[in-house]
Amino acid sequence: MLLHPVDISIVLFYIILTIFIGFYISKRASRNLKSYFLGNNQIKWYMLGLSNASGMFDISGTMWAVTLMFVYGLKSAWIPWLWPVWNQVFVMVFLAIWLRRSNVMTGAQWITTRFGDEIGGRLSHIIVTIFAVISVFGFIAYFFVGIGKFATIFFPWDLSFIAGPVFLTSEQSYALIIIAITTLYVIKGGMYSVVLTEVLQFVIMTISCLVIGYIAFTQVTADQVIQAVPDGWTDFFFGWHLDMDWTGYLDSVNQKIDADGFELIGYLVMMMIFKGIFASLAGPVPSYDMQRVLSTKTPAEAAKMSGLTILVLFFPRYLMITGFAVLSLVYLMPEFQAMGADIDFELVLPLAIERFVPIGFKGLLLAGLLAAFMGTFAAFINAAPAYIVNDLYKKYINPEASDRKYVLYSYASSLILVVIGVFMGFFAESINSLTLWITSSLYGGYAAANVLKWIWWRFNGYGYFFGMLGGLVASTIVPFLWQGTADIFLFPVILLLSFAGCILGTYLTKPDDMEVLKAFYRQTKPWGAWGPVRRKVMDDDPGFEPNRDFKRDVWNVLIGIIWQMTLVIMPMYLLIRDFRGLVITCMVFILTSGLLKKYWYDKLEN
Repeated sequence: MLLHPVDISIVLFYIILTIFIGFYISKRASRNLKSYFLGNNQIKWYMLGLSNASGMFDISGTMWAVTLMFVYGLKSAWIPWLWPVWNQVFVMVFLAIWLRRSNVMTGAQWITTRFGDEIGGRLSHIIVTIFAVISVFGFIAYFFVGIGKFATIFFPWDLSFIAGPVFLTSEQSYALIIIAITTLYVIKGGMYSVVLTEVLQFVIMTISCLVIGYIAFTQVTADQVIQAVPDGWTDFFFGWHLDMDWTGYLDSVNQKIDADGFELIGYLVMMMIFKGIFASLAGPVPSYDMQRVLSTKTPAEAAKMSGLTILVLFFPRYLMITGFAVLSLVYLMPEFQAMGADIDFELVLPLAIERFVPIGFKGLLLAGLLAAFMGTFAAFINAAPAYIVNDLYKKYINPEASDRKYVLYSYASSLILVVIGVFMGFFAESINSLTLWITSSLYGGYAAANVLKWIWWRFNGYGYFFGMLGGLVASTIVPFLWQGTADIFLFPVILLLSFAGCILGTYLTKPDDMEVLKAFYRQTKPWGAWGPVRRKVMDDDPGFEPNRDFKRDVWNVLIGIIWQMTLVIMPMYLLIRDFRGLVITCMVFILTSGLLKKYWYDKLEN
């Protein structure tokens, strides 16, 4: 596609601006590790919330979501429960508060406050660091695939490259260039650079979403959508089976539904809820989301930051997703039919942009989507080196090094992580395959140990280590043993193996030191099976107030999940012109907002 010079100028201006921001504030960011990775805990919570939302607005995920909306209609709102998308509600309601009370720099460092610094604690500290690095490799590969596919549609230059045995496709060359630019400004600017550029990126993306929503609303009618899709596409609720037949509309979609393994949607959602409860209770994985929680000033601000992320992210994002999906269904169907069985559904988003977005706005939108990619990628690249430098090098190798050396090593570790992740990206099949592996297999190995660490006092460092190790091994081996089975249905097997490692490791070794457990419980104040520790703490301090908020937290989580879902389906109903569904959803949104205000926000304590 040939871009107009105006569009190219807008994209280039954005890229130059982000690099300038990174270099401009590099001196402030490079004072020490706390400044580099946490912004010295001085960044406003609402800025961190907007930054976190921008980091979740990634281009690969948006392409995947547009494909889901195109294929599954309103039922696609349920499929992101694979992550699960509502883990953010758990973080908002109580986990952000528990995490922030620790006053640490990384999730791995937090492990030391839970399990101490004996052998079991050190093993658990090392294993969670390894998990953080492996998950970053997976996400970098995921971004590599997405940005390459996206860029080749819009940028007119053929960048395929051959030099002896080395051959790069245009997709790979574009991905390498954009990743190199992003890595440059992240390495120089640290957390300050990431947050400032992501706030800028969020503004650009929100404007882009509104533009796409307006184009779709004015260009597509309800009758056109109904004529383009099979029965059931406009229904939000479902039975045990998907019961959506695309024969006569776009026959190849039926093949995709079979390949995805989503036909048994009732069973799928039950499995996603089962998985989601464990994955959400485990807390945020050691990446950019956890880093923003740890970057806030107070526990209450950490909770507010997580709530703001949900509030500002979902409506504009799904306005764009739904807009592109309905435009594609109504106007691009002949092109998709001509592709026959070879249709690449991950190209729905780029093709829709090429066809429907006018000059000027196209440049803004491309800058916005690049911003979405760069924001998410930057967040991971800023978070991961903290685990290598702070949790490995500083803790075990050279605890007396200068701040300057630590920051320089952070630069180097960022570069090494990117190189390895990109190498993995060369062997990735598709965005969908990477998404399913990360959400269902890899995180399946994370859930068991990280749930128990919050709620069970007897769970010790050895249990955590063997639970995580069992989960990592199982998430690698189990998908190969049951090839062809949807990854989400393998989650119980991986979870069971991980739980086995947790229980064996815990009961075959002695409990952690009671003083460590008392210090953790006194500072974090979780609810759960902490009876013996709670009694010891209250013997020392009769005025200590234990956490009695379990029922209120469960209530707020249930209300929060409904609240979050309304933000997803409101733009869907708006753009397909189902005004009855829109009004009902708006009423539910207002009701749940009021309940959260009363039972969550008003109860926050600094």
